[in-house]
Amino acid sequence: MQPILPIEVARLIEDYHRLGRQVVFVSGVFDLLHQEHITFLEKAKAIGDVIVVAIESDARVRQIKGEGRPVNSQQVRKKQLEELGFLDVVFVLPENFSQPAQHRQIIDEVRPAFLAVSSHTSHLDKKKAIVEEFGGQLRIVHQHNPDISTTKLLAKPKA
Repeated sequence: MQPILPIEVARLIEDYHRLGRQVVFVSGVFDLLHQEHITFLEKAKAIGDVIVVAIESDARVRQIKGEGRPVNSQQVRKKQLEELGFLDVVFVLPENFSQPAQHRQIIDEVRPAFLAVSSHTSHLDKKKAIVEEFGGQLRIVHQHNPDISTTKLLAKPKA
């Protein structure tokens, strides 16, 4: 199976592990970056030493969210996350990242101490089982606020 992590990301993560750092892994779309995203990421960062963030590719976001999404390209979303200044690694997942075997593989490659999620994350039991299989823990670090989401922000009428 071909590696999922870009070579430079794999090397960084390998260095963090060698230094004994606790790696926190997060994934998501992060389309219109809003305060809920930032709060979630801050809480995720707080449970470990290093945070690695994987973002969905533009093709996957269209699959997940539908036509017209993402609003911001994967390059823009990656740059916005990097500009927050407290995330250690941000990378884009492959376009075809959708199979359970790939989810297991990325956890195997990252080997996080913690998989940080929000309370509304889908497939929690499956994600918990996978991360525990590789020696990590699933942590719900943020209670989802249903009033704030990219979908709701896009649905608001323009003033």
